[in-house]
Amino acid sequence: MMGFGPGGIDCDDVLADVYLYLDDESDPELQGRIRAHLDDCAPCLRQFGLEQDVKSLVARCCGGDVAPDSLKASIRLRLTQVVIETTHVEYRAD
Repeated sequence: MMGFGPGGIDCDDVLADVYLYLDDESDPELQGRIRAHLDDCAPCLRQFGLEQDVKSLVARCCGGDVAPDSLKASIRLRLTQVVIETTHVEYRAD
């Protein structure tokens, strides 16, 4: 599946971004181009359908797991510490 197709997008590029598309994490212009491509490209649409099925399966099997608030707080604290440490090291290097 190589070459440019509908929507002016290469099939490989569509399939590389399919999870961003499925998660609604791509910009609206790109979403429209991907949708146009999928509407007119049967091989990509088939692959998109497989990816959609995999995502649904993962959501059904793992989607109910929610991290406890204590874990979220611990992760936020550690990320803040890393940012502060990194900023301090970068500042001292200048």
